Amino acid sequence: MIELNIGTRGSDLALFQANLVKQKLADIGLRTNIITIRTKGDAIQNRSLQSLGTGIFTKALDDALLRGEIDVAIHSMKDVPTVLPSKLIALAVLERGFDDDVLIVNDRSSRVVATGSIRRKAQWLKRYPNDVITDLRGNVDTRISKVKTSQWKGGIFAKAGLVRLNKKIELDQSVSLDWMIPAPAQGAIVVIGRKGEPEIQKLIHRLNHLESSLAVSIERTFLNTLEGGCAAPIGARAVVHGQQVKFIGCLTSPDGKEEVRIEKESNEAAPELGVFWARELLDAGGAEIMKQLKN
Repeated sequence: MIELNIGTRGSDLALFQANLVKQKLADIGLRTNIITIRTKGDAIQNRSLQSLGTGIFTKALDDALLRGEIDVAIHSMKDVPTVLPSKLIALAVLERGFDDDVLIVNDRSSRVVATGSIRRKAQWLKRYPNDVITDLRGNVDTRISKVKTSQWKGGIFAKAGLVRLNKKIELDQSVSLDWMIPAPAQGAIVVIGRKGEPEIQKLIHRLNHLESSLAVSIERTFLNTLEGGCAAPIGARAVVHGQQVKFIGCLTSPDGKEEVRIEKESNEAAPELGVFWARELLDAGGAEIMKQLKN
């Protein structure tokens, strides 16, 4: 019988996700072990996420996969760079959870809002230009504690993480930001493995949720086409039902003063739609925002 080593970060949320995959694999008869690995993003808490570059939450697990220390790695898919190392492959995307953001409210009289995300900062300032954004780093519990002991209006969180960690009190204290376009692949959990292992690939693929996989593929090709190696305030949401796709995407300047949005529909779901729609957004003014970001 195959026994797999599952690699994960050590945060409560990451362990929840790894254990969810472990249970799903047990349901199809696979034995697994969970191995926790510390990443650069976990180790460095005194710098902004953008200053640390891409792959800060994934590279250590990628390296462990390539060394054969683990057989698969579990990630929040929004943390995964759009281009994987050449010897690695996404084996399955689980059925997607909530993809939206919420504000955990603390002091409504304040104008200070906390987030470590350049996308959330940009979209918040677009809507509330007189507010002030302060950085917020750490795992979910650390960030919640910082918000509750601050004098901030509140902090922005992914709803999926709060739901997965059963943060009922915090969810009750939160306000839905249904106007905010989420990060590409937000709310999705992905299983990464090595190429050239067809037996493992076939088994893990049984966990794949087709509509979720298509939706995040569209979002990630959109992100990759826009990004050009530059961390940017990009939002994308694709909703797939059968072959029907509804999509909204945006690129916002970090100060919130400029933004380009597109809304599209298609009767043929395919990852390549993200490329076409990203190019359309660039032609509609997004190219100028990206030029400013790169400068």
